[in-house]
Formats: sequence, structure tokens, C-alpha cells
Amino acid sequence: MVTQLSQPAIFYPSEDGEPLAETFDHLYAILTTLEVLKQFLTGVQATVLSDQFLYYVEGRPTARVAPDVMVIFDVAPGGRDNYKIWQEGQVPTVIFEMTSKGTEDHDKTFKKTLYEQLGVQEYWLFDPKGEWIEGQLQGYRLRGELYEPITDGRSVPLKLRIAVEGKLLGFYREDTGEKLLLPDELLAALREEMRRRAAAEDRAEQAEDRAEQAEDRAEQAEQAQKKAILKLLALGVSVEQVAEAIGLTVAAVRATLADSARQRTSSSSQEDDNA
Repeated sequence: MVTQLSQPAIFYPSEDGEPLAETFDHLYAILTTLEVLKQFLTGVQATVLSDQFLYYVEGRPTARVAPDVMVIFDVAPGGRDNYKIWQEGQVPTVIFEMTSKGTEDHDKTFKKTLYEQLGVQEYWLFDPKGEWIEGQLQGYRLRGELYEPITDGRSVPLKLRIAVEGKLLGFYREDTGEKLLLPDELLAALREEMRRRAAAEDRAEQAEDRAEQAEDRAEQAEQAQKKAILKLLALGVSVEQVAEAIGLTVAAVRATLADSARQRTSSSSQEDDNA
């Protein structure tokens, strides 16, 4: 009887100890692109990963790359230790590489060919320092089985327009033209919105205070007018003369007089009850 020996489990590392990026400019471009796209795709059946191993051949742990940023649709959102195409069932849809003179050959030959063969719909190369790409940005879109240069700055799968903005990428919605804010800009926008809201609340409180003050002044004026009417009547001035002097109708003067009489009657009744 021959005993079948079980094959040892294949180990797929999640890191190799290499730095995320070779310069701060590359690092910042990677992180801002990652955060902007993660924010943009919130609520979508997709994930955005950065510098995580992409394994593309089952059983071969050395068959891997670590794209700077990759977007994969139709998979569960959230992070992973690594990404295995045969487990997830989807290849990345869009990949971004922040390139430099030192990685030029690898990025434009090996990776471009690999992503083309895997079926990655779009491959974008961004050169933050402008070392070898004219205009700093070059994209490729899969047509059939081959990549063609992207000349309109549009990412079809993402429905975004991509523009170079200094050493970073700017992303704009195709449907509205609205810019997707970078983390720093987003924070500034939130602070500005908070400032506007606080200012609006202050204005509302001030308006309410002014309304209350106006109401108080109106009530004070009404009381002063009432006192003037009663004082003139007490001096023997006729209702008609009081009305003409103060600028009221005769009916208004008589109403004030009647209201005063009711108040005196009510006060007298309360005093009798207390007695």
C-alpha cells in the first residue's frame, strides 16, 4: 500500500520588506490617489489597494507584482493582506504606477506586458518628478488584447477625467465636472463648511435677538401709548381729541379704555378673593 504524502501549503507572502516608494513625492502621489479613489468608490462593490502583492499564477508565489494603486470591481470592499486573482475571480480593472527613471524599463515593458496579458482594462503611469514621461502622465486602455495609448485623459471604468496637478494627480467626475478632493483639500473644505455653518448659526441667533428686541420695543411702545391715552383721558380730554392727538382711531382709543377697565375689574376681583 502506497501512502500519499500531503503537499505542504504554499505560502504567499504579504510583504517583502521593500519601501512603499522611493521618494516622498512618489509616496504622497500614491497615498493621495489611494485615499481619493477609496473615498470616491465608497458604497460601490469594489476595493482599492496599494502596494499589496498581486498574485496571478496559482501555486507560484514568485509570480507577483505590487502595483502602487489598483482598483478592482465586483469584489468585496475592504483591504486584504494580498490579492490572489484565482481566489477573487476578478483581475484589477485599473492600475496606477508612480514611475521614475529608475523603474522606467520595468514599468513600461514588463508591467505593461503583464497587465495587458492579465486583461487589466487601464494602466496609468504617473511620473511625479517628470523624469521620463512627457507631460508626466501616460495611460493605456485595453482594446481587444492590446493596449492603446489614452489620449483624452479619461478613465472609462472609473468615469473620471485624470489631470496632472504638479506632483499629484487630480480626478474629476465626468458627469458633473466636480473635482474629487484630496485629503488636505477635503479637510480644508470641511473646516470651511464648519466655519460657514457656525457663521450662519451666529447670524440666525443675531436675527432672533433682533426680533426679540424689536418685539420688546413694540411692546414697550404699546404700553407707553396706552399710558398716554389713559393719562389724557384722566385729564378730561375727549376720546375724539385723544385719537386725533395720538394718531389712532376713536375705536382704538375706546378699546384701550375698555381693556384698562377689564384689567382693573380683574385685579379687584383677585383682591376680594384673597381677602
